[in-house]
Amino acid sequence: MQFPESWLREFCNPDLSTQALADLLTMSGMEVEELRPVAPPFSGIVVAEILTADQHPNADRLRVCTVDAGPHFKMDGKDGPLQIVCGAPNARAGIKVPLATVGAELPPADPANGDGKPFVIGKGKLRGVESFGMLCSARELKLSEDHGGLLELPADAPVGQDIREFLKLDDTLFTLKLTPNLGHCLSVYGVAREVAALTGAPLKSPAIPPVQPQLDTKLPVRIEAPDLCGRFSGRVVKGIDPKAPTPQWMVDRLARCGQRSVSALVDISNYVMFEFGRPTHIFDLDKIHGGLVVRWGRAGETLKLLNGNTITLDEQVGVIADAHAGSQTVESLAGIMGGDATAVGDDTRNVYVEAAFWWPEAVAGRSRRFNFSTDAGHRFERGVDAALTVEHIEHITALILQICGNATTVVGPVDDQVTRLPQRAPVRLRVERASKVIGMPVSQAQCVEVLQRLGLQVEEAPGVLTVTPPSWRFDLQIEEDLIEDVIRIIGFDQLPLVPPQAPVTSRVRPESQRSSHAVRRQVAALGYQETINFSFVEERWERELAGNEQPIRLLNPIAAPLAVMRSSLIGSLIQVLRHNQARRANRVRVFELGRVFMRDASVPTSEHSVVGVHQPLRLGGLAWGPADGQQWGVSERPVDFFDVKGDIETLLAPRAARFVADSHPAMHPGRCARVELDGQVIGHVGELHPRWCQAYELPVGHGAPVVFELDVPALLARDVPAYVPVPKQQVVTRDIALIVREDVRHDALMSAILAAPTGGVLRGARLFDVYRPNATNAAAAASNSLGADERSLAIRLELLDERAALTDERSDEVVRAVLDAAQQAVGARLRGG
Repeated sequence: MQFPESWLREFCNPDLSTQALADLLTMSGMEVEELRPVAPPFSGIVVAEILTADQHPNADRLRVCTVDAGPHFKMDGKDGPLQIVCGAPNARAGIKVPLATVGAELPPADPANGDGKPFVIGKGKLRGVESFGMLCSARELKLSEDHGGLLELPADAPVGQDIREFLKLDDTLFTLKLTPNLGHCLSVYGVAREVAALTGAPLKSPAIPPVQPQLDTKLPVRIEAPDLCGRFSGRVVKGIDPKAPTPQWMVDRLARCGQRSVSALVDISNYVMFEFGRPTHIFDLDKIHGGLVVRWGRAGETLKLLNGNTITLDEQVGVIADAHAGSQTVESLAGIMGGDATAVGDDTRNVYVEAAFWWPEAVAGRSRRFNFSTDAGHRFERGVDAALTVEHIEHITALILQICGNATTVVGPVDDQVTRLPQRAPVRLRVERASKVIGMPVSQAQCVEVLQRLGLQVEEAPGVLTVTPPSWRFDLQIEEDLIEDVIRIIGFDQLPLVPPQAPVTSRVRPESQRSSHAVRRQVAALGYQETINFSFVEERWERELAGNEQPIRLLNPIAAPLAVMRSSLIGSLIQVLRHNQARRANRVRVFELGRVFMRDASVPTSEHSVVGVHQPLRLGGLAWGPADGQQWGVSERPVDFFDVKGDIETLLAPRAARFVADSHPAMHPGRCARVELDGQVIGHVGELHPRWCQAYELPVGHGAPVVFELDVPALLARDVPAYVPVPKQQVVTRDIALIVREDVRHDALMSAILAAPTGGVLRGARLFDVYRPNATNAAAAASNSLGADERSLAIRLELLDERAALTDERSDEVVRAVLDAAQQAVGARLRGG
């Protein structure tokens, strides 16, 4: 929220400097995000009146003006008007404008690129005509970006007065960053009320006298949804002048609140909103037919808003409708924005002024459904005082009469309809509890004083205060809310500097578990770069890459495509690959460690979970392009399944995983494996399916990308190192060549070998050669009894008995046991045997 300091001090003017006031607001919870002057430093600029504006004799676009700047400014010591050469298109006789006199200092034209020194005005000569000063635009004074001509001042501006004094430029703009519980501070008066409580300075509450009605006309209004609108106040005003100019003081204040001037009626409504936090709406009365109906929207109804957008409504959005002939055409989006059909314009003569109380829960989130937000919706969804609708109608009426009124203007009575207003439940404050939470002793008298300064009604009992929240405080609901008010008014700077009372104990992670950061570092050491992506993704990704036909949908997505929660990390990684390929990256290694979201009815609500939603932590990775960076020593080849399989084995080491052929919605059906660890499936790895390579327009010149996704808890667990003495005996190795069918899997063969009854002598087995018959070695294959559908696997066995040295006889017995186990399990036979 932005506002000028001078406006705040009209309501409450404490004896504090600007910086001290900003520090006080920040320490009370209303963070002052920025302090900046209304105008940059400049001097020597005064109000001047152009008396004549004649064409320059030697230039088509210049005029020679005679300017009255008051008796203190003379031309070469002579009395009379100044001669100024000006090129502004609106330079003409009779207007009052800023004049930079000789010696005046203007702000630097471009401080970002220059030295920041002011621009000094001197006597000059333009095309042979002398000029004693410069007439200024708003842009030259750095008041706005408008450089279409001279800054025209009001006709009553006193000639010769310093422009800073006339425009009140020695002011400071406060920009507050308010938390959602401070909705009562979304106005200048609301901030002033807090400043009065903080400093004890008097609060000047404006007197709002009622405007006496001159006619009995009322607009029929019917409230059909009391859960939408608790109070609706309105008044008819007829015979106004819609083209009346907005007073300069109002234009300036709105501009300093970040709001541009639109028209007098719109400006009045905006002004009251910034002044008292009351969003209101002014209808063109002649465009309303049959009265107004306040109700919930209906599916399929449409409304063209003031911003030009046409939206489609449903039953969850409140509206103000036209009751003409029962058609009930929607005219306004309740509490958010008015409709274009009843907007005021230059032809408006009669208006209906509306101020209502909309329930916060009936407005919250509605505007975001239509991808926009408004100042009115921002305030109503936090809560607006329901007790002052009539007073604010009176205030707006007085401003309309003052600015847009004339001899024919008449007003009707205020029509005030109340259906249901918020009932403020009393909140108890235990003084002892407040001292404990705050961290320093506070007395009951201190608490009472603070709460009363905030305008709260307090009932005292020994040690307990009962507070009835006022109509403008929607945030006071529990005891902690009152405790917060107590300490922020007393001052956080009053808290004593004491060491913590609780013992500080470190949480040591067990040795059998490593941190997720250690996993990240290990994946990065393998050449992968970490990415961080949104948890909400395109529904297409879930359906195609995760096989999830019913993903968890977002009620209010930040963008239309990002409409569901992800149950897999693969879609996000493919999008990262596409992003890099579009920028001509030829080698991509990326990973992400994050949560996925899946439906699970067994999940309860807790501090770390949401009912019905399972949120496991996953590690996903993707590799594409050459297996190694370009180098002279190794020929370039694309990364394949076995490269990524090796990376996964490294991540899990020293624990050994088992890779079993499997299928996955995102992966190639013949080049995909599930990863098993201790008999549990912990993820999948494989090439991306060719269908998705084509669908997502992935070039496969360097091969298809290889992706994997693993459960993080399995990666965090690790075996605790166990002490094993150095063997006293020497390892014996034996090489065997087994003939097996082509359909025998490597893991099945190795499992059979390692399960052979060897009494613990067999310590390991490793495949080191594969031999298949072909046209060139058919004769050799026949001599080795190799069939066309068979292959020979050479395996090295490692044998060790720590108790005694292995003899050839014992080693042969172990080899025979291995051969028997392999023959029984997979039908293997010894080559050449």
